[in-house]
Amino acid sequence: MTAAQVSRRGLLAGACSLALVGGTATGVSARGASTDLRLPRPTGGHRVGTRVLHLVDHGREDPWVRGRARELMVGLWYPGGDGGEPVTHMTAAAGAHFGGPAGAGTANLGMPPGSVAWGRTRTSAFLGAPADRSAGRPPVVLYSPGLADPRTLGTTLAEELASRGYAVVAIDHTYESSEVEFPGGRLATSLLLEREPPSDPGEAAALLRKLMAVRVADTRFVLDRLRGLGRVLDLRRVGMAGHSAGGFTAAQAMHDDRRIRAAVNMDGVMDFGEGGLSSVARDGVDRPVLLLGSETTGDYRRSPSWAAFWRNTRGWKFNGTLRGSRHASFNDAEALLPELARRGVEPGGGLAEVVGTIPPERALAATRAYAVSFFDLWLRGIDDHLLDGPSDRFPEMTVTP
Repeated sequence: MTAAQVSRRGLLAGACSLALVGGTATGVSARGASTDLRLPRPTGGHRVGTRVLHLVDHGREDPWVRGRARELMVGLWYPGGDGGEPVTHMTAAAGAHFGGPAGAGTANLGMPPGSVAWGRTRTSAFLGAPADRSAGRPPVVLYSPGLADPRTLGTTLAEELASRGYAVVAIDHTYESSEVEFPGGRLATSLLLEREPPSDPGEAAALLRKLMAVRVADTRFVLDRLRGLGRVLDLRRVGMAGHSAGGFTAAQAMHDDRRIRAAVNMDGVMDFGEGGLSSVARDGVDRPVLLLGSETTGDYRRSPSWAAFWRNTRGWKFNGTLRGSRHASFNDAEALLPELARRGVEPGGGLAEVVGTIPPERALAATRAYAVSFFDLWLRGIDDHLLDGPSDRFPEMTVTP
């Protein structure tokens, strides 16, 4: 995520998500395009439950809207028992905004406005399902999405981790995320997307610094509030994962807060453009980090901020580059856009510009397997040896020593 990439709206997602403006649609309506879309099923042994939490930080004024306390919506996925109601990828209101004219470009994954009914995409989670007592007190994995992305774009990974015995807590960064739906149907939309980005590199760098400070403060507040769930969650074993700006957030939050024991950064640079390196890149960390990168940018030898981080980090570290991938290969775009393309609806610039040429099932399998292996190793002490080096299981993953 760099100042130059934030300075032009059309390249916003090239930095942190998918801001590809425009698209092509061939005879496919929103209803026809996504009536039976569903995210891939998780592969673990647990049924997945989900809940939504509304949190208010009365001690912090909202950094984007003066005079308001900071409010967050948080998604929770966990090993669930029988019961609960099937839940869609997004609520109807959030999906309509995400896929409508206001969301076209960054928020709508580059798809034509109205071409996809995101609020009807099916998942494998059940809202309000009771916890599966056989899972005990699960370790916690926090999740932060890409710049201006909603928390739900990490659902595929969240469900996979929950099916394998983790509680995943995904954070919507209010007024940055494309939309956040609060109780009663109130929708807080992205001020970042609604305002013209700064053209001056110094102003853009300052905005990026503010964004990251807000994200880290949000993360630490959520961790504070999770103490109330200490009887059902194992808060001695906390990790964090994120995509793009969320990957940067995961690394920076671990740098700033020792409660986070391990972090996964998926294709997120760790600098502020002309504003220089972040403190996590300058200092490194003393705890384990998994860097998963796309073919275009995901090798520490090609990214100045990753190179500095790699050089300065004293803890265990692993850098894997997924050949044939692009920036969006690490979130739900990889699970959904190829199917939409088969139905005649593509993002502007074509599918390969967004998710690359790697077969989607291989990209999804690799992201899931490496994240699970990493958290199993460092939060549970279980080693499947996938992270020992190059693996015949995933020849698509280049390991950089």
